[in-house]
Amino acid sequence: MRRIYVPWRTAGTTTELKRSADEVVRASGWVFNNRTGRNLSLAEFVETGDHETLAYLTAFGLDDGRLAGRTLVEIGSGIGRMTASFTRIFARVVACDLDGAFLERCRETVAQFGRPDRLQTSRVADGRTIALADGVADLAFSYITLQHCHRDDALALTEEAVRVTRSGGHVALNYRTWTAADMVLWPAGTLVRALWRMPKLGPRIARHRSMARLGWQANRLSPLEVLTKVGAQLTEVQIFRSPHRHNFGVAGTTDQSFEGVNRSHWWLVATVR
Repeated sequence: MRRIYVPWRTAGTTTELKRSADEVVRASGWVFNNRTGRNLSLAEFVETGDHETLAYLTAFGLDDGRLAGRTLVEIGSGIGRMTASFTRIFARVVACDLDGAFLERCRETVAQFGRPDRLQTSRVADGRTIALADGVADLAFSYITLQHCHRDDALALTEEAVRVTRSGGHVALNYRTWTAADMVLWPAGTLVRALWRMPKLGPRIARHRSMARLGWQANRLSPLEVLTKVGAQLTEVQIFRSPHRHNFGVAGTTDQSFEGVNRSHWWLVATVR
């Protein structure tokens, strides 16, 4: 397993040691949604996911009124912040994540706030391969996950997202790309990732929010880099960006802006051929 996943394994260990998902959120909620605190409850945590799932599905034109009979594959579910909402919307949800402890808590979260009868979990044990058959999904969705992977793994998971989605189905995948701030953030993150390689120091550093956040922004991918990998398998390709950054200008794509997209992020929303 790549060293880049040290913080996820550390967070997973923390997840296992806590007695409930509420305790997990208070101790390590920032891993999944940039929030933590003594008074933060699992219900509040899930509520943030409720708002985002509906906002993105609507903005991307994917909420066509027929989702109740469809299957969603979520790549990077964490402990179920958005998964609970997805199980109330889709007939079947397959939550995929690197860490088995996250998936255990995901099932707990969905049991309390979603539809556990509609949930299936699948561990991405090697960080790059989804253990599902071809064409099982109507929609493959990933949010704030692919930026935390090694570049090659992020591209491999992108290919996997397309593979597990049926012809005529859709992918909605979130990536991080370059901004001016990366002149500072990228070298700092490279240093943190180097420290993660140290057997005793690495896991200790990974427990600290600020250090982990610098290090786990592990890649920057442009739309052109991603579409070079999977573009031939897609049609009706839309690139969603923040209205505060310029059009990426990729030929054969439709440019869209959405206020809910971070300036350093972009979304690939497309139909699988």
